[in-house]
Amino acid sequence: MGKITVLAKSEEAFRDRQEAGRFLGRALGRVRGKDVVVLGIPRGGLVVAREAASILGADLDMILSRKLGSPRNPELAIGAISETGRVFLDETIVAHTGAGEAYIKEEAKRQSAEIGRRSGIFRKVLPKVPLSGKTAIIVDDGLATGATMQAALFTARQEKPSKLIAAVPVASDEALDRIAGYCDEVICLRLPSFFGAVGSFYSSFGQTTDEEVVKILEEESARRK
Repeated sequence: MGKITVLAKSEEAFRDRQEAGRFLGRALGRVRGKDVVVLGIPRGGLVVAREAASILGADLDMILSRKLGSPRNPELAIGAISETGRVFLDETIVAHTGAGEAYIKEEAKRQSAEIGRRSGIFRKVLPKVPLSGKTAIIVDDGLATGATMQAALFTARQEKPSKLIAAVPVASDEALDRIAGYCDEVICLRLPSFFGAVGSFYSSFGQTTDEEVVKILEEESARRK
């Protein structure tokens, strides 16, 4: 079980993902060096990760995992699928939503295809950074259920990083407990007493586009040259 560090129990909203990323980078200030990689979960998580990586002087990369939405509410995660195809389910939410085996199989197939689509676009711009022997910091813009982060951590662990950290601006209690067993440490800036949607903890929370992701990756590619 990884150590969970919460900096504040607060409902205060971040201005935007960029501000959240800068705060996160400062909170991670003790983790520096050439062997540190900050990996954002596209799309929004990559915006946060870019700011954190800049402050840490670390390489930036992405890690692809996708939420499995419920039958009647796609925003409610019944689980997630990793880049390697492993499916993680929250059995309580599955039972509550009535998601059957056939639905889950089809949803996993659909999200796996989206991972493949994104990989095809994004990896042309920025080749993957090997994680073996490095400190890998997985970043998202917030955790409601933690399913997507759980899948990302599982994927990253297969590469045998020397240390695996999950770092987020805001999360629910349940999400932090869920992911702690998949990493060495969890850093969360703000833990609200009541958690609704991730977007409610940002004053500006527009959808991040593929084009914005490509631009971030292009900037990182140019920085490495």
